[in-house]
Amino acid sequence: MNLHLDGIEALEAITRTGSFASAARELRKAQSAVSYAIQQLENGLGVEVFDRTGHRARLTEQGRMVLEEGRNLLASARRIESLTKLMGEGWESRMEVVIDGILPMAPMMRVLKLMADEEIPTQIQVKVEFLGGVQYRFEEDEADIMLVNDFEPNDTLIANPLPEVNVVLVTSPDHPIAERDMSAPWTRRELQTFVELSIHDSSVSAKSDPTMFGGSRVFFLSDFTTKREALLMGLGFGWVPEYLVAQDLAAGKLVEVAYERGSSYQFRPLLVHRTDRPPGRAGRRFMELLLDE
Repeated sequence: MNLHLDGIEALEAITRTGSFASAARELRKAQSAVSYAIQQLENGLGVEVFDRTGHRARLTEQGRMVLEEGRNLLASARRIESLTKLMGEGWESRMEVVIDGILPMAPMMRVLKLMADEEIPTQIQVKVEFLGGVQYRFEEDEADIMLVNDFEPNDTLIANPLPEVNVVLVTSPDHPIAERDMSAPWTRRELQTFVELSIHDSSVSAKSDPTMFGGSRVFFLSDFTTKREALLMGLGFGWVPEYLVAQDLAAGKLVEVAYERGSSYQFRPLLVHRTDRPPGRAGRRFMELLLDE
């Protein structure tokens, strides 16, 4: 079977404009060239797409089927042409970003929205990991960019600082831990007797989290959204990014734990990319927009 896109394009134009002559004008071709394209399409498919017995050519049933599927083919062909053109302009076909799940997603989503609005053709994969799992996934997948709390540096990685993230130690106001205030704060040893809620390092060789309290009663949860729900239920206590629970704290649904070493800490996340395989045009645009956030 020989399928001619020129014939499908002519078929679509004739059907839409109402005549061979109008289609020829739209396609900027001679009418004879349009007729020839239809003839080649019919010969290639072995069916007649137009009934020519009347005063005006009309679509046959087979012609309607060819037109319906042909429109999808034309759309795909035009997308391929557009993508090929854009790739030639420096856009990579695909990029991967790995982000630590403790970081706020909103800035990155705003960046992706801007990139979508700019019709950037690159396929973007975002993966969420935790702690050492971020760099593990970044290296395992040979990803382009990682947004990370901390990482093991080497000569091929360049890091740019992002806005600070504040992390708070919270619990439910109904939990026994909430009974104390800073006039009689909890010690580390005392907090070890309660259920601590934590997020497990998602790397293959998980390392211990230095922010954990070291007690034997620990519930590991899959992500911070689940952890927040557990905290609201009074399941235990734990560290969470403040942006995630700010409204809960303001509404009194969660309270900060009176801990002798302080109930909050800050860290500055990093945007990291490679020098041995630098980001393409989409990766550079992603970094530019995120660093401007």
